[in-house]
Amino acid sequence: MTDLSALALTCSLTPSPAPSSSDRLARQLLDELEQHGVSTFSVRVVDHDVRPGVAVDMGAGDAWPALYEKVLAADILVLSTPIWLGHPSSIAQRVLERLNGDSETDEGGRPRVFDKVALIGVVGNEDGAHKVTADLGQGLNDVGFTLPAQGATYWVGEAMGSTDYQDLEKVPEAVASTTATAARNAAHLARLLRGTPYPALD
Repeated sequence: MTDLSALALTCSLTPSPAPSSSDRLARQLLDELEQHGVSTFSVRVVDHDVRPGVAVDMGAGDAWPALYEKVLAADILVLSTPIWLGHPSSIAQRVLERLNGDSETDEGGRPRVFDKVALIGVVGNEDGAHKVTADLGQGLNDVGFTLPAQGATYWVGEAMGSTDYQDLEKVPEAVASTTATAARNAAHLARLLRGTPYPALD
């Protein structure tokens, strides 16, 4: 029975339908979540005209309001990004900025994502996965999401190498195990928050 839902926002700089390592890792997180009764949906953000800004709606043509409704409808948000120059992609940063633009609260005076869980996926060909995870984790937590224990998974290729995650014939066991743990803990935490939300602020 699927009593929870998850949305993946993949922050690749590569539009669909071209292959994307970030998309592959996001899909693997979603596949693991499905093993725990979670229905899933995925969006590659670069395919949509998400405008810069720090508001829920930046005006005519802005695709973020529709995407944000999907965020609010989901119990779990998966945010997946490549590493570029040691940082999350510009798309991931924009998602964080737009998430931060929601000043509305629920009937208890809490941010609207207070009872939602976030998972992080990071891929790259240089070191920096821990730094990028820290950047995304701080931003997601700051706007109200809760991260589960070991709530991130990553793969980093050899420095100055040319192999992408999507090129691997087999997922390394350490990555597969970490992805499975992150998904299991996220589903567990989301069910706990569904049954026992955080206290009202008012």
